[in-house]
Amino acid sequence: MKKLLKRALSGLVFVCVLIFSILYSKITFIALFYVLMLFCLFEFKRMIKLNSVFPYVIGSLLFVFGNILNVEDVPSKLIFEYVGVALFLTIFISFASILFAKKEEVISHLGKIFLTIIYIVVPFTLMVQIPFLNSTFNYVNTTILGVFILIWVNDTFAYLTGNLIGKNKLLERISPNKTIEGFIGGMLFTFIVSYFLAQHFETLSLVMWIVIAGIVSIFGVLGDLIESMFKRQAGVKDSSSLIPGHGGFLDRFDSVIFAAPFIFIYLQIVQ
Repeated sequence: MKKLLKRALSGLVFVCVLIFSILYSKITFIALFYVLMLFCLFEFKRMIKLNSVFPYVIGSLLFVFGNILNVEDVPSKLIFEYVGVALFLTIFISFASILFAKKEEVISHLGKIFLTIIYIVVPFTLMVQIPFLNSTFNYVNTTILGVFILIWVNDTFAYLTGNLIGKNKLLERISPNKTIEGFIGGMLFTFIVSYFLAQHFETLSLVMWIVIAGIVSIFGVLGDLIESMFKRQAGVKDSSSLIPGHGGFLDRFDSVIFAAPFIFIYLQIVQ
């Protein structure tokens, strides 16, 4: 009971902070997600046993490079003259630093750095772009809030349906607890909630919310399975214990990390 209470309280605090940062302003939204990216980088680096500061530096520069135009009164020239050059130099230095590594570790070390960038930094950078993908390029907080609502609904109802009627394993080798019934249940409720989102968050049409619900249902589960694969390889149950009762930040963002790039691509195409 005590463990359940701790899990509920920490989950409530986490959700409230996330929703507040999204609704308050675009600055609080961007700032919080930058911090969350750093936490996820820390957890993933530890999981794959990568001892390097370059993912933090490259990740920070990429995040700024990708989102600085969404901050008011920042000249676009600044991006290419300073941030862009700094990013190039950092990537160059990260390559050069491999010269001092042991010969047998070169490819592995460099591969881990770029795996970390692709798996963590790129999705977070694109995720923060989602509320700005509209005809006016203004910050529309309901878009990203709706995405998280769909993620939470999918995760919750996949878990509940799987516990109630789940019998057929989805991918037992990677995640023994996930079932086909849970996957279908999560998807069904996600589509239902997307209909109600379209009635209240009218910046996107019903068809667009339904497509996003489909992306969340499919790629969110894939993201969960991929993180489970990394944890299984590392021999850990959770990415960390930073969120009491919930594991780590990467455990909470594994679904949206994988779904966000596809949502970004879809909105880029249709907007």
